[in-house]
Amino acid sequence: MEQLTGVMTFGRKAMAARSSLHRLIVVAFLALTAFAAPANAMTIQTVKSPGGITAWLVEAHEVPLIAMRFAFIGGAAQDPKGKEGLAHFLSGMLDEGAGELKSVDFQEKLEEAAVKMSFDASRDVFMGSFQTLTKNSKQGFELLRMALNEARFDADAVERIRGQILTGLKFDMNDPQRVATREWYKLAFAGHPYGRPVKGNETTVAAIQAQDLRNYTGRVFARDSLRIAVVGDIDAETLGRMLDQVFGTLPESGTLTVVPEATPPQGPQHKFVEMKIPQSVAQFGHSAFKRDDEDFISSYVLNYILGGGGFSSRLTEEVREKRGLAYSVYSYVHPYQHGAIYSGSVATKSDAIGQSLEVIKGELQRMAVEGPTQEELKDAKQYLTGSYALRFDTSMKIASSLLWIQIQELGIDYVEKRNDLVEAVTLEDVKRVAKRLLKADGLIVTIVGEPEAVAEKPAPG
Repeated sequence: MEQLTGVMTFGRKAMAARSSLHRLIVVAFLALTAFAAPANAMTIQTVKSPGGITAWLVEAHEVPLIAMRFAFIGGAAQDPKGKEGLAHFLSGMLDEGAGELKSVDFQEKLEEAAVKMSFDASRDVFMGSFQTLTKNSKQGFELLRMALNEARFDADAVERIRGQILTGLKFDMNDPQRVATREWYKLAFAGHPYGRPVKGNETTVAAIQAQDLRNYTGRVFARDSLRIAVVGDIDAETLGRMLDQVFGTLPESGTLTVVPEATPPQGPQHKFVEMKIPQSVAQFGHSAFKRDDEDFISSYVLNYILGGGGFSSRLTEEVREKRGLAYSVYSYVHPYQHGAIYSGSVATKSDAIGQSLEVIKGELQRMAVEGPTQEELKDAKQYLTGSYALRFDTSMKIASSLLWIQIQELGIDYVEKRNDLVEAVTLEDVKRVAKRLLKADGLIVTIVGEPEAVAEKPAPG
């Protein structure tokens, strides 16, 4: 799953005073989020509202809490050229006043009802998160309806959120990992919407106006691109009415810009970004398999063995344990709707970054040629199947998992099938996929650090 980008909060939102009573409500509210439900014990219902809006529901009446996650397909890939960061900007604006309630009044209503509401933007989706106590659900859902349908975008709120975003961008410019990742995407997806920064930059954020925010909601917030997952103390009939209340007045269909398929270019490609820091950071990777590829699950298992398994992974063993070159090294596979990547990162002292990358390339090559051992495969499958239940130990985590299953079109029975799919991966599968996936000589690499301290920078591709 892709990391989402919520707007950093400063000032009034983060520092708003809360009464002792409200603090008690919040503590109780958060305590109720600990809803444990084994994945194989859940009953997932498909609920269709009277108005035709579909959601997945897991009823859990043990605690008086309702959790919802929802998404509109679109995300930052729908940002107009020159207005990069628009979806991210919008994610900070929807609770800044709606209907007749200005920003302060809207925030007070949320606090009074102990409602948690937030929004995030990724490259492919614009997402919302919502929690309410059952007794406050009518008021909570009405506030959510207002946020999605009647956001005010008042000038003072727009400028306050703009200032927060610009401050966040300045922080990001001094974060070597964020810079390495940003530059990697620019190289890997040159000319494609995925290559643009989700948060935008100082110039594009400065250009965004209230009408741009309204235009985005008008194009993207539509029922045909809506996915919803709900977990908690609510039945199907009540949820159906709530769905129509919140989402029923949205347009049936949006006007999304067509996003072309994206294939990261073949490497080797390298870029060095100068930053005066005590150690360097490198991001590396290339294209991978989309979620509907028959080899995706095998590539997921393979990556756990190679770089996704923390201290048990090959990259950690070779780079950190055997050679002491870096404390942190990892890799992952991430499928987007219009492409997919295999990527990773390593951070180490500058004079060791070149050697670290050579060791990483060597391990990729060795894995592509030899594949993993039977014992490595056994350990990987045991961990991946055993840890899957941890994605379902709170109501919000259940809702999030079910939402992503919808977004990726895996089917309502995926929760039941997932561990069987992992268990079905054979050593022959992983070896074949390693040869297909890993391109040690075709890596796209970005390095952030001090050039005079880097003993061995990769030669230009």
